[in-house]
Amino acid sequence: MPRSVRPARARVLMAVALSAAALLSACGQRPETGDGTSTGVAATPGEYETGGVIEYGHEQEPPCVHGGWVQNAYLARQYLDNLVSLDDAGTPVPWLATSWDISPDRLTYTFHLKPDVKFSDGTTLDAAAVKTNFDAYLNPDSPNGTVAAYIGQYYAGGEALDRTTYALHLKSPYSPLLTVLTQGYFGIQSPTALARGAEANCSKPVGSGPFVIDRWDRNRSITFVRNPDYNSAPANAKHQGPAYVDKVIWKFLKDPVLRYGSLTSGSSDVIYNVPPINWADATGRFQTRQYVTPGRPNAITLNVDHAPFDDVRVRQAFAYSADREKAVETAYLGVVPYNPNGALSQSTPDYDATAGAYVRDPAKAGRLLDEAGWTQRDGDGIRVKDGRRLSARVVYASDAIIGPEGAAVLQDVAYQARQVGFDIELVPATQSEYFGGRYAKADTYDAYVGYWTSPTPGLLYINWRQRLEDNPNPYNNAFYNDPSLQGLIEKANSSADPAEQRRYYSEAQKVIGDQALAIGLYTQTTSIAAQPKLHDVWIEKSQGEPVFSDARFVR
Repeated sequence: MPRSVRPARARVLMAVALSAAALLSACGQRPETGDGTSTGVAATPGEYETGGVIEYGHEQEPPCVHGGWVQNAYLARQYLDNLVSLDDAGTPVPWLATSWDISPDRLTYTFHLKPDVKFSDGTTLDAAAVKTNFDAYLNPDSPNGTVAAYIGQYYAGGEALDRTTYALHLKSPYSPLLTVLTQGYFGIQSPTALARGAEANCSKPVGSGPFVIDRWDRNRSITFVRNPDYNSAPANAKHQGPAYVDKVIWKFLKDPVLRYGSLTSGSSDVIYNVPPINWADATGRFQTRQYVTPGRPNAITLNVDHAPFDDVRVRQAFAYSADREKAVETAYLGVVPYNPNGALSQSTPDYDATAGAYVRDPAKAGRLLDEAGWTQRDGDGIRVKDGRRLSARVVYASDAIIGPEGAAVLQDVAYQARQVGFDIELVPATQSEYFGGRYAKADTYDAYVGYWTSPTPGLLYINWRQRLEDNPNPYNNAFYNDPSLQGLIEKANSSADPAEQRRYYSEAQKVIGDQALAIGLYTQTTSIAAQPKLHDVWIEKSQGEPVFSDARFVR
């Protein structure tokens, strides 16, 4: 049920939000949480074993194995190959495509495919298969929403020029294309398997990757088995050829205590999303990796469709009302970075650190609300204008997008906003409600919390392209329609000059920040901890996907 932050309730929530800090204060010191980038202990030296089973404790289970959520991208890395991969320097490198040509007008990308690659069902990987995939992902009757969001507005069509040559045509130049194609959503599936229909491809999609989906025990695990014929690893893999281990058991362990406990007990070899409270312990006992994922950080997007956030002064007052940096530091114990810019994460290329930096200033927030006409207060201390309270519903996906620490950050922000006269109602949505469209319409929320992982600032086009009746954009959660902002992003996306791209992307971020459309909170991160006996588990750079095809045990 929706929860409202009322006076007594707010005090309780604030106590929860600050419980970690209070405990630390009582002990006289804060725990050593370690650097978020710590690599932990060294891998155990020894002789490599043949085969073995990696048991991996993950957090979220998506409704289908393949889809458009980052949780799908994590899975895709295990059983699908893409046309290109992203190396540690952020450069697209060969994968299924050994090379590519870009036409002088930058409207056609011609990919030259590896020969002799087969999907695990025996179907041959060829240019026709690649075309079938893009046509399926962009089928207007059943699109992959994430693929369509990235390239749907640019995609003109594709064609198989010969067996191993595929041409992708664009309506206008789109500089982020190669980087976009490195994400798991763009993995190439068997056209034979795709023809089975949506239900079969939800539970057991087929690719040409290093592992094959053996079984999915819903609410428990997905079992991947080694693809013995694998011959199409990306150029940035640590080795070519089949995976070293026989099997990966991908367990869904949502409870953070249970997940970390499975690592310390030895029932898991690797876990995802190490709880902040356990990070210091993990760095002293296990190999650790943390990747600050590029894209949009966890941010509060303000809905400008209606009051109260249709007034920029009210939006700015909300941004000034809370010390977000301290809220994040308290909840995440310094392990996850604060990200003031609500448009892009600090690890995104062309990130502008000056955009959206509203330092807490309750007096300034009060003056802005006075100027906006919210001059009166009721008996609860909430500002009132024309008989209406300054209330706002903030919707977030509880335990799917926002975990316990993120919820504590929101509770802290809501509590502080109340001090200047806001009545913030935090509305936790279930995963199915959040992704199922319950909060799709403008009148169902006043603010919306979420992130969008992406390796390119071209993401701005997805989140801020206008939401028009004849050209809908469901990912513009602010309902902010500004042709000049869209124009800046389009110029950046189409430019071939990196300096010009950076200038336009920066200007776009400043508009979003100055208009207080998205209030930044913290970065989305991938963190893993692995047993010292398991070597070479790594995190790739497009989405922070864990990679197991190079991993192997030592005895």
